[in-house]
Amino acid sequence: MTTEKVKILLAEDDANLGILLQEYLEAKGYAVKLAKNGKEGYDLFCKQEYDLCLLDVMMPLKDGFTLAKEIRQSNKQVPIIFLTAKSMKEDTIDGFNAGGDDYITKPFSMEELMLRIQAILRRSMKTQAVENDKVEFSLGRYRFNTEKQMLVCDENEIKLTTKEVQLLRLLVLNKNEVVDRAFTLKTIWHDDNYFNSRSMDVYITKLRKYLKHDQKVEIVNVHGKGFKLLVNP
Repeated sequence: MTTEKVKILLAEDDANLGILLQEYLEAKGYAVKLAKNGKEGYDLFCKQEYDLCLLDVMMPLKDGFTLAKEIRQSNKQVPIIFLTAKSMKEDTIDGFNAGGDDYITKPFSMEELMLRIQAILRRSMKTQAVENDKVEFSLGRYRFNTEKQMLVCDENEIKLTTKEVQLLRLLVLNKNEVVDRAFTLKTIWHDDNYFNSRSMDVYITKLRKYLKHDQKVEIVNVHGKGFKLLVNP
């Protein structure tokens, strides 16, 4: 499996271990961003997309479980592996409840870590390939086609702009889940400055207008976090 373009977010407060892991993974062909605490980890996560997150559990400012939960609010797909000195069953359960895909206990061998990473990436990339190929989505009475940039309700057809398609697709892929505001801005506009933020609000208003014909489909604000596309049965 090629690792040329695989991007990894590594959050580890042990400076020596963090640098060691970063250098090892980069030597294997991965692109690695290193954060020294959970807050810095979330800031890095919001700036670009990653294919995998390696999160230490015990970190200052924000622990790994909290960071994982915040990541899951805006991205349900990215694989998360916890790195921890803890080995109690309860901690393992907490890790999976926080959205983790795997759990490796320190001390661990680099070979074991590499095998875990490769196994999870194989599963993840198969799932993402299916999702990335999908161009037609159903939302209540609506049909949303990303390729044709079209939203259809009954016989009414609405031609969407590229930004509208990108924004609605992100909401659809995370329907009934909170999509973080900063993550959305950096994913679609590549910058979360004031002007882009206002622009996004305008696009959200437009999408709400397009979706008003079905009361079971609604975009709601989640105060202090972002947006959620509600699709009720």
